Amino acid sequence: MTGPERDKWIRRNRYYYQCLTNFLRFSIPEGSRILEIGCGTGFLLDRLKPAYGVGIDSDPDLVRHAAAKYPHLRFHAMDAETLTLGETFDFVLISDTIGYFHDVQRVLEEVQKVCSPETRVIVTYINFFWLPLLNLAETLGLKMPQKRQNWLDLSDVANLMDVAGFDVVKTGKKLLLPRYVPLLSWFLNRIVANLPLFNYFGFITFMVARSMRGRKPAAEHTVSVVVPARNEMGNIEAILRRTPEMGAGTELIFVEGNSTDDTWGEIQRVVKNYAGLRNLKCVQQDGRGKGDAVRKGFGLATGDILMILDADMTVPPEDLPKFFNAIASGKGEYINGTRLVYPMEDQAMRTLNLLGNKFFSVAFSWLLSQRLKDTLCGTKVLTRENYQKLAANRAYFGDFDPFGDFDLIFGAAKLNLKFIEIPIRYRARTYGETNISRFKHGWLLLKMTAFAMGKIKFI
Repeated sequence: MTGPERDKWIRRNRYYYQCLTNFLRFSIPEGSRILEIGCGTGFLLDRLKPAYGVGIDSDPDLVRHAAAKYPHLRFHAMDAETLTLGETFDFVLISDTIGYFHDVQRVLEEVQKVCSPETRVIVTYINFFWLPLLNLAETLGLKMPQKRQNWLDLSDVANLMDVAGFDVVKTGKKLLLPRYVPLLSWFLNRIVANLPLFNYFGFITFMVARSMRGRKPAAEHTVSVVVPARNEMGNIEAILRRTPEMGAGTELIFVEGNSTDDTWGEIQRVVKNYAGLRNLKCVQQDGRGKGDAVRKGFGLATGDILMILDADMTVPPEDLPKFFNAIASGKGEYINGTRLVYPMEDQAMRTLNLLGNKFFSVAFSWLLSQRLKDTLCGTKVLTRENYQKLAANRAYFGDFDPFGDFDLIFGAAKLNLKFIEIPIRYRARTYGETNISRFKHGWLLLKMTAFAMGKIKFI
């Protein structure tokens, strides 16, 4: 099929391609370095607005057509089973082409050549469930004629990813009605398609994966532990003494905010007394809320890995190496503590708080397409590089989260980071009182969850 003929079919089915583009734009920010394998006429690559875009296709005629139409992008006539590009990309896109590869495993092994540990490989293809309707549409002249292909389900592609050295981050299906029908298309595709059970029938199957090769040895990583502290005067020195050294070096950053006791004075005393013995920083936050304190601390941090440790020490500082090992080894990229696996100490969490956390665990696991059992555990860990990417894209969600938990969770989900949970034994606080209001803050969390549905799921 010639380039102009393919463009004609894209125009005839522009609603489907627009939905596909919108979905991919959520995961691929403008200005990224993108490689598209099986680029065809270059339509999709251009729509994603890369800063540097490269497309390859085995059909030289389609490549010439794409190069003429989109001179700001680079195109190569190249077999995906023998990549010779010699560079890495932020994203590798394989859209509606994986079923046509002669040897899918070989292609994915070749894709490793253009991946860094931060690269995300995004695969989309048509759900096999739709095959009879697609054949009918092709017979009726409503769909682009296609060559015979391999029909792979998610487990097939996930297995091939694993064999080729990739780790699957998330999977799912989108789109129930690939043709435009006023109102009905919006309702089915934005709402119903994302609901349990109905999601099984989605037209588009997608998978996001990351390379597990070429990662920095754990011992070379430095660590910054940010400690937001409000009315925690009695815990400051214990935090310093109990927080272990990790990796190539650990800095402790105390961020005090709006205390009514002498927390700030205690922080200054401890930092002065332990100067030269530990790498310490301290600062007072400008605004209010834990989220503001965390952002202040992360802005001062110099470590490769960023950690949050609540000053109430309900998560023991001695558990932090578990989080370090999980992220430094590459097992996960966003490490979240969970208090809901091991039995808790008496009085560690009130009954209503426990029920609320269980509700949010179910809601968020569905919302993010990754397991997240405890959204509100204060200990969260990610790399400084990924945090900087998250902060640069914060405008998508806005500055809406006074706690800081959802800001990080939603941002990490949009970056397609791999979530890993570390069970901890949640302790009752030994000093002070909780800063959480069950009903006021619970209502706020519900509103933020509803807001996130429109920004993450119902798109």
